Amino acid sequence: MLVNEFLEQSSDKYPDKIALISGDRRLTFLEIEDLANRLANSFLDLGLQRQDRVAIYLEPSIEAVVSIFAALKAGGIFVVINPQIKSRKLVYMLNDCQAKILVSDSYHVRELFDTQESCPNLDSLILTDDDIRQINKNKKGSIKLLSYGQLLNQCPLSRPLTGCIDIDLASLIYTSGSTGFPKGIMLTHLNIITAANSIIEYLENTPEDIILNLLPLSFDYGLYQVLMAFRFGGTVIQEQSFIYPYRVIELLIKEKVTGFPIVPAIAAVLFKMKKIRNFTFPHLRYITNTGQALPPRYITQLQRIFPAAKIYSMYGLTECKRVSYLPPAEIDRRPTSVGKAIPNTEVYIVDKDGQKIDKPDQIGELVVRGAHIMKGYWNLPELTERVLKPGPLPGERVLYTGDLFKMDSDGFLYFVSRKDDMIKVGGALIQTH
Repeated sequence: MLVNEFLEQSSDKYPDKIALISGDRRLTFLEIEDLANRLANSFLDLGLQRQDRVAIYLEPSIEAVVSIFAALKAGGIFVVINPQIKSRKLVYMLNDCQAKILVSDSYHVRELFDTQESCPNLDSLILTDDDIRQINKNKKGSIKLLSYGQLLNQCPLSRPLTGCIDIDLASLIYTSGSTGFPKGIMLTHLNIITAANSIIEYLENTPEDIILNLLPLSFDYGLYQVLMAFRFGGTVIQEQSFIYPYRVIELLIKEKVTGFPIVPAIAAVLFKMKKIRNFTFPHLRYITNTGQALPPRYITQLQRIFPAAKIYSMYGLTECKRVSYLPPAEIDRRPTSVGKAIPNTEVYIVDKDGQKIDKPDQIGELVVRGAHIMKGYWNLPELTERVLKPGPLPGERVLYTGDLFKMDSDGFLYFVSRKDDMIKVGGALIQTH
């Protein structure tokens, strides 16, 4: 199976079902399938070859989602770039991954051609707002400027046949690069499918689920809300931001949302809303959290505001998407735990010498085994070797997370710190900040 088949199978099975809601626009699976096929055929006409990179530099939108699936259908690798980053990092990413096609709009790329740096591998820039004349004034080199709308109107609806298999790369997800330039995390179709299937299993998703996604598509947590919903035939409401909290409350109620992925910062804003206790959310089935652990007091507050919802505390990292989840039935008993390994995944803790720790409550580095582990870091073989190390079986590689954990006698995991944030004083590990 390939990731683009998430959309294709749901389109075949639920053609008239609403798949994506963005602002006032509502598109069915069949409508998105048709748009993605047209755009994929456009990519091929532009010379995109198997495993070429397609960069997507847009706000979360229907056009961004269509571009993701179009890149996959054309046999390419999609690269969603945070639309808030500055032009210097944008140019770095485009050159690092040697993107052949960039899908954006005139607003977001207005500074791209003002920089002194160039993108020699970039052949085509597709503008979703069709404002080609404004960009054409500052364009450098031989980059073709194209209209998204015109491309969709002139290409066929047929599904392209690209010959990809599941060990081909599907995506590069760049880290934030807060301490330097971003790293591109290479994910295969198999990596993404394995992670999606596992998460869908423990969340018990069904086609009746409606997910409200406030998270950017450049963040794997936000991206997977779309990918997973298209896998199980659900509906995603894609909001561009969390600027208007009462708009979020309105959507939760009006659209009968069943799944609500959050991070602690979103929870903190909700708690400040004076009137939130006046609302009821009878359809909300679950809330998920990752990124940072929810403080126990946040858990208590969420339970009061959303009494019908199960709360899933989770831990993961982009290099393998998800590692563990805490079953909602355990959250009151173990509020500081991030749970056990997700389905089809194995985790264990090692000491500084790489030896497995069998005793409970001893601190060591968490190691992950599974088919969802990344292929490596793009163009960074030495860094890849530092985190993907030989595993228990001959020839396999496991992921050393760089995070320190402990495991209790029942096998539940507790995050301690990043490995780099700890020093040893008198035989004890001390957190540096």
